[in-house]
Amino acid sequence: MLKIDQAIIDDLNAAEKLEDLHAFLQGAIALEHSTIPPYLTAEFSIKPGTNADVKKIIHSIVIQEMLHMTIACNILNALGGKPEIYSAGFVPVYPTTLPMNINTGLVVGLEKMSRILIEKTFMEIEEPEVPLVFPVVLEAIQPQAQEFSTIGQFYRTIQQKIMELSEDNLPGDPNLQVVSDSFTATELFPILTKADVIKAIDIIVEQGEGTDKLPFDLEMELAHYYRFQQIIMGKTLEDNNGVITFGDPAIVFDEASVFPLMANTKTIDLPVGSTARDISEQFNIAYSTLLKMLQEAFNGNPASLDDTIASMFDIQKLGKKLVALPHPAAPGFNTGPSFEFVLI
Repeated sequence: MLKIDQAIIDDLNAAEKLEDLHAFLQGAIALEHSTIPPYLTAEFSIKPGTNADVKKIIHSIVIQEMLHMTIACNILNALGGKPEIYSAGFVPVYPTTLPMNINTGLVVGLEKMSRILIEKTFMEIEEPEVPLVFPVVLEAIQPQAQEFSTIGQFYRTIQQKIMELSEDNLPGDPNLQVVSDSFTATELFPILTKADVIKAIDIIVEQGEGTDKLPFDLEMELAHYYRFQQIIMGKTLEDNNGVITFGDPAIVFDEASVFPLMANTKTIDLPVGSTARDISEQFNIAYSTLLKMLQEAFNGNPASLDDTIASMFDIQKLGKKLVALPHPAAPGFNTGPSFEFVLI
């Protein structure tokens, strides 16, 4: 599981005013964002027309991570803060540890899809405080003893401190709240009151981890950890009249149908004038443009979020072009997206 230094939780608990929570929420925004490039890189690496179920799982998680990032921005705005997204300091340089020094032993990179990547990195990112274990033909993953505070606890502590420090109506400008037709009104809504905060943080935690008794969130959709676990098990996790088991239909993952990406590709390592270098530069411009548009959406132009999300298609198109190209300086490998910040 993602382990967060108890000192951060202690600092959160010591907060005496809402302004003291701003930096922690900015850290949450950075954390939610930091998982998106690795997940997208893995999704891009799947060859067209193959591994449809696996690609669908990854894509669904990417969309919800975008939702969680948006919710965290809305909460920060609701407390009178200002989300900072479009800056070199916000963008991770992969491979990297996660923001707020979470899991200092876990290094996250931009790699091709593989079972090892899912089990050792992606499931580690999404693991609940106590993973639930379900019957399966293959060996189940067992719960681990809890030694550290977790991201779920981090969010719950933010939730509790807002309940403690705020009036019922939150002090932020309601006009800065972002909603989008890309998400349902039960997932993404204006955060104006303490009750809204409770509901919003419940969504982030339960979509990532599930509840403490079920692998589903309140909408009965599998939490991220268990979606990834299905790929490892090669089976679907389903609730059959209250009995939750791994079974049919099978989820087939053919690792041979994945492009052999050079992990953590850097644009500077691609020869000037090569097709790979040109597309990599275009990709980073599109990515940085997206961050700039998000910055604008969360800081005074909330109606632009739908345009921002639509720009993801440019990133997807360029990313898919990149991964199909042989790496011009690394024989036997293809070119991965680098997700590097450039000033627009």
